[in-house]
Amino acid sequence: MGEILKCTNLEKSYGKTKALRNIDFALEENTIYGLLGRNGAGKTTLLNIISGSIFQDSGEVEIAGKKINRTQGIEDLCYVKEKTLFFNHVKVMDLLEIASSFHKTWDWDFAKELLKMFELNPEKKFRQLSRGMESLVGIIIGLASRAPLTIFDEPVLGLDVFMREKFYSIILEDYSNCPRTILMSTHLVNEITKVIEKFYIIDSGEILLHEEMDDFRSKSYYVTGNKKAVESFIEGKNVLQCESQGNIMIAALFDTMNDQERLHAKRLDLSVDGMPLQKFFTYFVDGRNHIE
Repeated sequence: MGEILKCTNLEKSYGKTKALRNIDFALEENTIYGLLGRNGAGKTTLLNIISGSIFQDSGEVEIAGKKINRTQGIEDLCYVKEKTLFFNHVKVMDLLEIASSFHKTWDWDFAKELLKMFELNPEKKFRQLSRGMESLVGIIIGLASRAPLTIFDEPVLGLDVFMREKFYSIILEDYSNCPRTILMSTHLVNEITKVIEKFYIIDSGEILLHEEMDDFRSKSYYVTGNKKAVESFIEGKNVLQCESQGNIMIAALFDTMNDQERLHAKRLDLSVDGMPLQKFFTYFVDGRNHIE
């Protein structure tokens, strides 16, 4: 599978503050990614550079094999920002008309279908929309663009649980019908695990980890049991966190476990349970564990 996006040695500073440090970042074609990071980690700076909204101090960005520079538009990309700069007096339908002019793959039938699915009035002016409705407009633009590379920065801000679930369901169904590369940057880490296939973790302007979800699920787990038994089992393994309550210990690990090790854990009367991505993210970033 080829790469739709390749970033090489990206650096960006704001005064004396390093926003990005030697970033190597690549996205394969027809894959859904997550970009995870705390506020100020460098997510939005990276996305703005990829989209050409701002420019790096050094390094290169290629989209669909073409180097991005200051004078060329990016026809293969649709970037839906967290904060919109739309004119408040513009109607929703007018916004879609404007967006459609930037994307040669725009699907009007799908855009109108999404308006109905999200119960969004196309004649409403943008200033009349709630924060959640603003997010829905961005979602419609991103999905209807059919761009080979579609990026959403915090796509579900202001949406209730029902509408968020609706969005995830629609994006999966549409992806199966119209494969392309989708990147979602969000703080709702656990919610996107049902959607993404791969993820990056960024912190302090550095990429700390790139992982496939299937591999992550097989390597991230809790081991719980007698303290001495747990200590014996985790020796030499990549331990993210340990907590003890009396004679019981809970250890969070990110390490491959083979069948022999599972049998060994069973013999030690240890329970092994999967670790949610949100918990892993917290342990990993707080500990600044760099995993090879």
